[in-house]
Amino acid sequence: MPYAFEHVHLKAPDPAKTAQWYVEAFDFEIFSDRIAGNGSHMIECKTTDGVIVRISGPKPDEVMGQGDANPHYGIEHFGLIVDDMNAEITRLEKLGAKLLDGPMGGGQGPTIAFIQAPDNVRIEILQMPRDG
Repeated sequence: MPYAFEHVHLKAPDPAKTAQWYVEAFDFEIFSDRIAGNGSHMIECKTTDGVIVRISGPKPDEVMGQGDANPHYGIEHFGLIVDDMNAEITRLEKLGAKLLDGPMGGGQGPTIAFIQAPDNVRIEILQMPRDG
């Protein structure tokens, strides 16, 4: 059976605030805002290319650990392509992101940088090499 990527799920203390940050930062589209069957606030978004990102708060009485934007085991980050690395870093910092590493690379490969987004989420931004 072939497998297809379905979604990324982020936990946030304030799902509405976090979702709005992704709308402003990366043009995510919110398509659902509801209380899930488990009692948590669930906001569902799509990236511009259709990847689903679910952002939810804790279930009632659920104790959450802190996020970690440092390199770590498990799912460490997700990556998003940008057109202009330097302009995006400046814009994202104005929205409250923190530059963690980079920009680095380039040449025949992508230029990459890592930012810390709300709730200590680590995001890689990539600028692909320009043809010609």
